[in-house]
Amino acid sequence: MTDRFETFATTIAFLSRSIQRIKAREMEAVGLKSGHVMCMYALGKAEGGLTAAELSRTSGEDKAAISRTVAELEEKGYVRLDVPADKRAYRSKIMLTEKGRETAAYIDRRADEALAAGSAGLTDAQRAQLYATLGQIAENLERYLQEGECGK
Repeated sequence: MTDRFETFATTIAFLSRSIQRIKAREMEAVGLKSGHVMCMYALGKAEGGLTAAELSRTSGEDKAAISRTVAELEEKGYVRLDVPADKRAYRSKIMLTEKGRETAAYIDRRADEALAAGSAGLTDAQRAQLYATLGQIAENLERYLQEGECGK
């Protein structure tokens, strides 16, 4: 009988490592770090830019990491801050520059290619079921953590 915990944990860990390796390889090609991927991807999908808080929620990265990433991306010319005179800087929108839009489009294309390779042999229905199942597991584990059931 297969050990469900071992199968689940090792498979998820393998997927996570593979994703990190793909991010690192693809970002090396454009002179960025793997930690920049989700920010660039999220900003590429947000027409009017995102605040740091929105970017944190959308990308799944914590606020401190977002702050560092945005500073690095701004320094390299991929993003700019849109700070209206009547708002505080931390509420400003983070916008992609032209260079940033080109890089976000590259990331989007490469992500599509990686996902196509990773899901080769699956039907659209199987792919949809996989994502629905993973989403449900993620929600269930988050609820488990929030309800304080860990360690009981």
